[in-house]
Amino acid sequence: MNSNFLVIDPEKDLVAIKALSSLPRIKLLKELSKQTGMNVNELARFSGLPQSSVSAHLQVLEKAGLVRTEMQKARKGNQKICFAVYDELVVTFIPARPALSSDLIEVSMPLGLYTNNAVTGPCGICSVHGIIGLLDVPETFIDPERMKTSLLWFTSGFVEYQFPNNAKLRGSNIDAIEIVMEVSSEVPGTLSNWPSDIVLSVNGTEIGVWTSPGDYGDRRGTFTPDWWKLKGSQYGMLKTWSVGTGGSFVDGHKISDVNIGDLALDAHRSIRLRIEVKAEGRHPGGINIFGRGFGNYDQDIIMRLKTKQ
Repeated sequence: MNSNFLVIDPEKDLVAIKALSSLPRIKLLKELSKQTGMNVNELARFSGLPQSSVSAHLQVLEKAGLVRTEMQKARKGNQKICFAVYDELVVTFIPARPALSSDLIEVSMPLGLYTNNAVTGPCGICSVHGIIGLLDVPETFIDPERMKTSLLWFTSGFVEYQFPNNAKLRGSNIDAIEIVMEVSSEVPGTLSNWPSDIVLSVNGTEIGVWTSPGDYGDRRGTFTPDWWKLKGSQYGMLKTWSVGTGGSFVDGHKISDVNIGDLALDAHRSIRLRIEVKAEGRHPGGINIFGRGFGNYDQDIIMRLKTKQ
């Protein structure tokens, strides 16, 4: 069963924050999250509080959208049954993404829509609901169900995506390109010190190598579903690869001299992105790529094109 999350922005969701500022309300909410529904009398017995106090607390929680109520038939008349709307609350300080400027084009690519692959095991793909196909069988990567993929992993090899070149459709020239995704190394189980050389190529040109430090499993990923075993990879690092006139970078650190002109983006209607771990690399430590519904960032692979004004 998947957890039902609420991600709380402490600046915008003040009503929810205030509702959670009371220990009795937290205890009531925690108990409701364990049950399929409780009436006020049951909650009063559980908490040791008067029914009037329980009712007042429930009104605050309901106003905050954390509790819902419905009327059900009882032995005598009707009774109000209370339910927790969410079974997991996450308070985040990650800022909201700013609106895109007019010179920036963004495409989000679902993780399972790769157009080519050649991977070695251990490997696998899964959706937010379960494993897709067979574990450690590379042929699973061509299963039609791969379209639902939210997490994929392999030891060496590559997956390749074909993004539309929307700048060409606009008749605009491209000044820079960014690729943003959540990634980690891959090891059976997890290990924070497990380096892996991850290579990105755009239109067949390698833009450089970034070494992932490890495979993380010290805690469950913010969006990782609760059916996924705790011993498995839980989350990665959100990394931004960029190529401009001055070379190629990862989070602002230069990784090569490959520049935007070397990619010949303006000559093609699509942009091919290959994500690769080479078996002959210095650190062939595998890769996990986290998509929407897994990891800490709830996003797929994002490509941004910065166009010339």
